[in-house]
Amino acid sequence: MGAALVTVAALEKVEVDYPGRGRALGPIDLAIDAGRILALVGPSGCGKSTALRLLAGLEGPTRGQVRRAAGRGETAVVFQAPTLAPWLSARANVALPLELSGMDRKAAAARADAALARVGLAGAEAARPATLSGGMAMRASLARAMVTEPRLLLLDEPFAALDEITRRTLADDVLKLWQAAQPAIVFVTHNVEEAVYMADRVAVLTRGPGHLAGIAEVDAPLPRPAGFRTSPVFRDAVEQVSALLAEGMGATV
Repeated sequence: MGAALVTVAALEKVEVDYPGRGRALGPIDLAIDAGRILALVGPSGCGKSTALRLLAGLEGPTRGQVRRAAGRGETAVVFQAPTLAPWLSARANVALPLELSGMDRKAAAARADAALARVGLAGAEAARPATLSGGMAMRASLARAMVTEPRLLLLDEPFAALDEITRRTLADDVLKLWQAAQPAIVFVTHNVEEAVYMADRVAVLTRGPGHLAGIAEVDAPLPRPAGFRTSPVFRDAVEQVSALLAEGMGATV
């Protein structure tokens, strides 16, 4: 890469301990670069979601330092469950972070409608979450996250409860959203192929307490071209990540 990379967040010698459970994560060093997509994979209990909460500022490390260049309102999180307010329409859910930041309600609603249209939910602005399918609810959550134009977008297994066809469609949708605004993205998943498809870097954690087994670079354009899943680049990257994962599963601390 020609231009110097700008780091929007980083974990530096971070360790997290929980009372009664011991070490949950670390030690780990991990840098999140502006405009790039990092997938985070590892076995259950390795601390992937803990790392995401640290990057989001939702909790602090026991030891080490978390650096976040993204300011207030510049980080957005999408969790595995859509977490939409059931009493609000899709429009009102997406407009909520804008209104909380002080934007006029009418302007926030217009921005929300545009965000819903970008994720394929034009016409569903007045729908309540209970009437949305799982895929539609996740699209609404993505619209709410992207409406603030964050510098850092954190996705915690957002497709885990969805069927394979919906997962693949939403993966392409996320990459199109990224192409338009190019935030830094951290994408947590258990699925190696999904990680390679979504990201230009895949960080692999060892079994808990997780530390870095290695980072695989995926040398292919984003969004992905048609047929990418059958390409040698994709298959080679999947094998590389799988090998790091197998190595991490056998790691001892």
